[in-house]
Amino acid sequence: MDNKEISTLIKVNRVLFLLFSSLFFIAVLSQIFLAGLAIFVNPIYWMKHTTFIHVFGFNIPVLLFLLSYFGKLPQWSYIYVFGLISGVFFMYFTANFTNILRWLGALHPIIAVFLVILSFLLVKKTTLFIFQKRSSELI
Repeated sequence: MDNKEISTLIKVNRVLFLLFSSLFFIAVLSQIFLAGLAIFVNPIYWMKHTTFIHVFGFNIPVLLFLLSYFGKLPQWSYIYVFGLISGVFFMYFTANFTNILRWLGALHPIIAVFLVILSFLLVKKTTLFIFQKRSSELI
């Protein structure tokens, strides 16, 4: 494999990283919307809220971890992905252990806001990293 193929492969992995981090951001917003529907419209949406998390919960962050490795992204990408994985873990924790400590349930929407902010910042930082013109490329 020559350098051009490696460079192209790295670029593809970086674009896929951006795509899946954007998908995660949209999925977290959708989860909040489904929770709002369950509270204000019809409780039937709780089932959709709890089922939807299994589609993207840990799957996308693990994929992001692999793409950050294969895309040779900087260390900040690993920190963000670790934050997403931790956030999803704590979301599961606060949803499933409220029988033991009732106040844990109150942390669930706060962690959701944390995930929205963190995933948005990841999309923004990745977009800037991938598409910013470096001074060496301008010449």
